[in-house]
Amino acid sequence: MIIGGSKKEVIENIKKNIEEENFNNKVEIGDPNLSEEEIDALINSFYKNRKNVFSFFFKNKIANMIVDYTGKQIYKDIEIKGFENLKDLDLSKGAIITCNHFNPLDSYNLRKVVKKLKKKLYIVVQATNLALPKHLGFLMNNLNTLPLKNSPNYIINTLKPKMKKVLEKGNIILIYPEEEMWFNYRKPRPTRRGAYQFASEFKVPVISCFVEIKDTDISDNEEFNQVKYVVHVLKPLLPDNDKSDRQNSIELSRLDYEQKKVSYEEAYKIKLDYKFSYDDIAGWKKD
Repeated sequence: MIIGGSKKEVIENIKKNIEEENFNNKVEIGDPNLSEEEIDALINSFYKNRKNVFSFFFKNKIANMIVDYTGKQIYKDIEIKGFENLKDLDLSKGAIITCNHFNPLDSYNLRKVVKKLKKKLYIVVQATNLALPKHLGFLMNNLNTLPLKNSPNYIINTLKPKMKKVLEKGNIILIYPEEEMWFNYRKPRPTRRGAYQFASEFKVPVISCFVEIKDTDISDNEEFNQVKYVVHVLKPLLPDNDKSDRQNSIELSRLDYEQKKVSYEEAYKIKLDYKFSYDDIAGWKKD
């Protein structure tokens, strides 16, 4: 299921950013472009919404029902490989889970993993996503999300205390270390340190995942065929208590990227490089 209009411009943006080696840049078009004041207003409204416990309870239930229903339609045949890697993992203090980011609803792949763990999934999202229109905006505001604003003051005084409460209950937080979504892009991209900094600070494991995207011959729209997903659950990563948070964040980021790289090469039977090919866009009906 393709969300939004034509992806031709998005794919050209992916191609351009790869050629310029900007692997974490935004490539989507039409995303909200907001001032700091507008972002602050969205975040304030977001947390105010949650203080109305009765109202938010029902909105949250509806949002989860929408995601579950939509996910079952879009992600009918998700295959999970490597789940046994989590067999002996201590999740009493929660965990950070990471994955490649290629679809607005790709978190459904991780929901399947987290449900098997009998845990609850929370997702860190860019605060600007709270302003997305219609159904996506409703979901961003009413699922178990944690808005991120690129402000040290906000991260220290608001986001981190919220994350701490979530993790202390044994829940799992999804953070996309690639940062921006690249639509149906198969390859893992270099990871940023934020997710691993949090893992080290909170002393929780990183559940490392890579989603393989398989082509089908079933048409979705004029530009894409439908695709299928295989979630590869990789070896969990643990912060080293003898290292600083910065040292851990660098090392965990490196290890997670290397695992995802190996998983990509094993899944697709090719070496990872960043020479752009339209075959890198899963399901794309090449002209």
